[in-house]
Amino acid sequence: MTAPGRHDRRELPIGRRVAQLRVRRGMSQQVLADRVGRSKSWVDKVERGVRTLDRLSVIETVAAALGVAPGVLVGRSVQRTRITDAATAVEQVRAALARYDTPDADPPLSAAELDRQIGYAWTAYRHAHHPQVLRMLPGLLAATRHPGCPDAALLVRVYQLTAQMLVKLGEPQLAWLAADRAMTTAAGHPRRTALAAIPLAQALRALGRGRLAMTVATTAVRPLDPAPTHGPAPDDLALAGTLLTEAALAAATCADTTATDDLADRAAHLAATYAAHHDDGSGFGPVVVDLARALAAARLGDNHLAVALHQRATSGDAWQRLPAEHRAAHLIDITRAHLDVGDHHAAGRALVAADHIAPAEVRLRATAHATLAAVLRAGPTPADLSRLATSIGLIRP
Repeated sequence: MTAPGRHDRRELPIGRRVAQLRVRRGMSQQVLADRVGRSKSWVDKVERGVRTLDRLSVIETVAAALGVAPGVLVGRSVQRTRITDAATAVEQVRAALARYDTPDADPPLSAAELDRQIGYAWTAYRHAHHPQVLRMLPGLLAATRHPGCPDAALLVRVYQLTAQMLVKLGEPQLAWLAADRAMTTAAGHPRRTALAAIPLAQALRALGRGRLAMTVATTAVRPLDPAPTHGPAPDDLALAGTLLTEAALAAATCADTTATDDLADRAAHLAATYAAHHDDGSGFGPVVVDLARALAAARLGDNHLAVALHQRATSGDAWQRLPAEHRAAHLIDITRAHLDVGDHHAAGRALVAADHIAPAEVRLRATAHATLAAVLRAGPTPADLSRLATSIGLIRP
């Protein structure tokens, strides 16, 4: 029960919650307005309750700008309804990728506007607001077909995001198509090619083509020349390290322990160099490599080592600073290692934690559903895990 004189956040009007979260993050109304593509007057009216947030898409946009799940704004009762039909959304993305005609209705977006929309979509992805990303992708892909589309770098980012989203949703063949378009658009530019290589390697790994994935990732690293003695740009260090991490995971799928260790060591060296000056939670750093080592160990069959590496990597502050998408996805992936060492309670806790961090990761992904089903079969489950299974339809209420 809520103590007298205090208000449960879920009992507050949604506008009050928006105002509270904005202030806590040190944002002005103008900053929030810019992030959601609205006017300062609009934000002010929302916060005062003059304008109601009654459309789910708008709620998700505001939540992403504030860095919270939509359920924080409107209460956990909407968590089921906010999860859209992923299969339908994927078909819409498939249809957008299959079109080659020139859009004839709207004028092309300016480079600045397209950059803003892509930036927002990537932010939503990192916060694991996947329904919002899926709704945005068809429009962004349509923008890439316009002959006036201004910047190849922006197009690569659209295709990269599309491919990574499709890999996550269990569509590696379609992801391969999107990643290949990113590669073609990159036209040999070292950094753009490296960005495109990330989802291409992920798609190949998901298709069981570990050797090809490893080759793609390591080949894309070379033009970046990430040797610290040459003073590379920090972004190139992070990009090269991310590719080496992907290559290490690909090597593990091929049971190549030597290559896995070598690639992870190279990634760790770059991560340490990067983190010395950029400990910003951007998605790369020593903790990312440590998490990848844990998953690689599991794929190589050493599940006890995988769990130990996982526990060490997730015990520090660096883990908490990773994007919600990365943390939740890792927890889902490590669940199998917990099961394989016979600890189904730890496996269940990992899935519940993933759902708290990023509900869409657990509720949209077939991999998460299969993993949850395996945990349910392994033995008695606590009430919170049973509720999660019920909410996504794995067991009847």
